[in-house]
Amino acid sequence: MYAIVSDRNQQITVRVGDEITCDLMDAAPGSEVLFDNILLIAADGKIQVGKPLVAGASVKGEVLGTTRGKKLVIFRFKRRKNVRRKTGHRQSFTKVRITDISA
Repeated sequence: MYAIVSDRNQQITVRVGDEITCDLMDAAPGSEVLFDNILLIAADGKIQVGKPLVAGASVKGEVLGTTRGKKLVIFRFKRRKNVRRKTGHRQSFTKVRITDISA
């Protein structure tokens, strides 16, 4: 059984037990998160496709904590002007373990 979840501009394929990274949420570790924008559910050879969402479907997950992505280096320069600027960025994410998929 798997589902395709839409979460803030991302479409993620999830199964029970998967650990996914979502954009940063205001949720404490150990708390429960409910995803209700379900685009597709497949179970036992049957596929339910939403138009645009599957009615009554939800996916529950448990927040494991926050993590940070890899560092991106932003380097700006202007040639022949001796102008250089190097900065970086690390995006924060929330790790979620999928506990239940219900149709």
